[in-house]
Amino acid sequence: MTYVAKFARLHSPIHYPKPDGVVSFDVPTSLFRSNTNHEHDQPAHLHLRDPTIPELVNLPEYAGSESRYCPARVYEYVPDDNGQPKLHINAQNCLHCKACDIKDPKQNIEWTVPEGGGGPGYSVM
Repeated sequence: MTYVAKFARLHSPIHYPKPDGVVSFDVPTSLFRSNTNHEHDQPAHLHLRDPTIPELVNLPEYAGSESRYCPARVYEYVPDDNGQPKLHINAQNCLHCKACDIKDPKQNIEWTVPEGGGGPGYSVM
């Protein structure tokens, strides 16, 4: 089945309950528990094919969906020097779930295997 992105204006925002610390957890706790590790000096394994698409297409049309579909909040919009939202990629938090490779409405994110075997190290699975 193919994923079809729909414009954000056609939908109401989903309000999720806050993490309860028993069954659901906040992002920093989840990242800690995943034992995610990437060397800080390694090349980024996440690239934008067209760096203009996030701000020109994804943010206005899809309400910046990349900031919501990633479970590790790798993608976030932060203000640039002019106060305009700009996509920032926190590749060091990546859990290698490939949601970005599947759910990006314009297929603009290129996910490659990171060097050195970095990523999550689930020890209890």
